[in-house]
Amino acid sequence: MTFKIGIGGIHIECSTFTAHVSTEADFAVRRGGELLARYSFTQSAEAEWVPLVHARAVPGGPVAPETYHRLKGELLDRIRSAGPLDGLLLDIHGAMHVPGYDDVEADLAVAARRAAGPGGLLSPARGARRRGTAELVREVDLITAHRLAPHEDEWVTRERATAVMLDCLRRGVRPVTAWVRVPVLLPGEKTSTREEPARGLWGSLAAVERVPGVLDAAIWVGYAWADEPRSSAAVVVSGTDERVVREQAQRLAERYWEARAEFAFVGPTGTAEEAIDAALASPERPFVISDSGDNPTAGGAGDVPYLLERLLARSAGHRAVFASITDPEAVRACAVAGTGATVDIAVGGRMDTRHGRPVRVVGRVGALVDDPDGGPVAVLTAGGVQVILTSRRRPYHLVADYLRLGVDPREADVVVVKIGYLEPELRRLARGWMIALTPGGVDQDLPRLGHQRLTRPLYPFDPEMPAPDLRATVI
Repeated sequence: MTFKIGIGGIHIECSTFTAHVSTEADFAVRRGGELLARYSFTQSAEAEWVPLVHARAVPGGPVAPETYHRLKGELLDRIRSAGPLDGLLLDIHGAMHVPGYDDVEADLAVAARRAAGPGGLLSPARGARRRGTAELVREVDLITAHRLAPHEDEWVTRERATAVMLDCLRRGVRPVTAWVRVPVLLPGEKTSTREEPARGLWGSLAAVERVPGVLDAAIWVGYAWADEPRSSAAVVVSGTDERVVREQAQRLAERYWEARAEFAFVGPTGTAEEAIDAALASPERPFVISDSGDNPTAGGAGDVPYLLERLLARSAGHRAVFASITDPEAVRACAVAGTGATVDIAVGGRMDTRHGRPVRVVGRVGALVDDPDGGPVAVLTAGGVQVILTSRRRPYHLVADYLRLGVDPREADVVVVKIGYLEPELRRLARGWMIALTPGGVDQDLPRLGHQRLTRPLYPFDPEMPAPDLRATVI
């Protein structure tokens, strides 16, 4: 039997503390064959895959309401035009924020369910830093989440979501889901599955999934940089046996709560000054510093020059790379001056004015490259520091991205990257490493951000809070 399954979604995580506003210009939108080409599992003869529309953006600030409404409207139109669907795979992140919505993914799921009709299965494949409510769980049939941080299992997660959906369709099963809100909110850098207790908690999910009556199990960390009532951890277990999924969800929630004080940063941490001290003193090269508070892959603006200013003042006699600062105006100034010219320009601090101000940089223009991800890019060398300037927010996680600009991070003494925990290639590159607890829209020091709308009490904001009720709600 061949099942007709639609695939699409809106994929972004949004910091409400970042001045950046995510618009259509930030999204890569795919339709038709281009959309299906992203998913190797759509070659399965067991399903007729219907490409809807999929929009994905680098994490950033809140999505402009008009952008959300247009993308949502196109998705719903395409669902309706597809006719009756046996299933709908929503490829979303789970940490989107749109002003005016406290759970925008629930809004999207409700609308998608109405457009598709009640007969088919609705299954989101989501990131682990997601937030969610009982309303969202009520509207979907299955929810599958990442089990690794960093998210090296992103594609495995999508394939698992598809496999579980197909299994339910074959057997004519409509699952039940148990949901538990766990009043804990931690940054991702404290929940890396490379370390305990996260490694053991997420590592146990495969065993839970093998329990008779269980189809899928997930732990959601919650997205720490959104000031929303739904921001907290949660446990979700789906299956065919109501008693079993309830019990398994409650056990996972209790384990997470009991381990709350054991979560620690995945690497050594310090202020910007302490991180620079450690890097310059270390005999290990290159020493990588995570400029964690302005990490664009978590939602930071990517233009806070707080750490850059301090590095420029301290780097004499050292070779350093700073990746990167988003500043299209500075890139244009470098392009006008031309390769080899010396420029005296202000850099950064134009978007996120709350956490940084422009920094004066005097340097020589190096490479000028039109990057498909970062737009026009310039490399500006000031003293021994090669500063990568981009026109659009983008990460620098791969050595090849540096080499394309004539910058070799392997030869540097210090490499500063706007990131939190290190992605695999940066981890292999680093001979020493420290997370700088810098200011920005994704500040790791959560109380410093000033949340106002969280559902309290919530750990660690309320460290002496009483034990919560962790009984599961079955939906």
